[in-house]
Amino acid sequence: MRLRALHDWTLTTAEARDLQLKLAPKINTKTPLKPWRTVAAADVSYNKFDPWLYAAVVVMKADTFELIERVGVVREATFPYVPGLLTFREAPAVLEAFAQLKTTPDVILCDGQGIAHPRRIGLASHLGLWLNVPTIGCAKSRYIGEYDEPGPERGARSPLVDDGEVIGAVLRSRAKVQPLFVSAGHRIDLEGAISVVLDCAVKYRIPVPAAAAHGFVNELRRAAVEGKPLPV
Repeated sequence: MRLRALHDWTLTTAEARDLQLKLAPKINTKTPLKPWRTVAAADVSYNKFDPWLYAAVVVMKADTFELIERVGVVREATFPYVPGLLTFREAPAVLEAFAQLKTTPDVILCDGQGIAHPRRIGLASHLGLWLNVPTIGCAKSRYIGEYDEPGPERGARSPLVDDGEVIGAVLRSRAKVQPLFVSAGHRIDLEGAISVVLDCAVKYRIPVPAAAAHGFVNELRRAAVEGKPLPV
């Protein structure tokens, strides 16, 4: 998969914040979702006190969730653990995984935030700029914003609001489970992001591709820690 190299990742924390402010206006969260046949999900696992990162990307068919391809990467972090700047720690490994894909997915789910971020550029949005593919932030917990609890039924939602701006949705992906925090990443609007999450959340609280990426990244991490051959 081709990437657009927008900048170097060797930055100080101050430079990283300045870069976020520079890139945020380039993010597109107004484009309606187009028909999609393939969906990817990305996940990262690590201990914030450990330099090693484990990143996984899976690509699936949208209608059957048949696995098309998956890639795992193990590499050292080059950026410290700083809330609000986690992209600079995680994205290089995730992008390395995407670069190894033979398939370019139609839409990408990220275990992280889209524009639901203080500077409106979380991991999903930042990756979207590099990948030039519609990306969605699908987080299991709130980072910023205020909201009212959505109803208990599947599909219930409430707006996630920060400083008077709707930055995402608090979405009940399955009946009577904890909600997900969905935000547009890049090249997709919020309604499109919500529809992808609901279409993919057919078995669990989190979307099927995201669950597969989570399982794969944990396989990868266990194998690396135990000194076993890495799964493919």
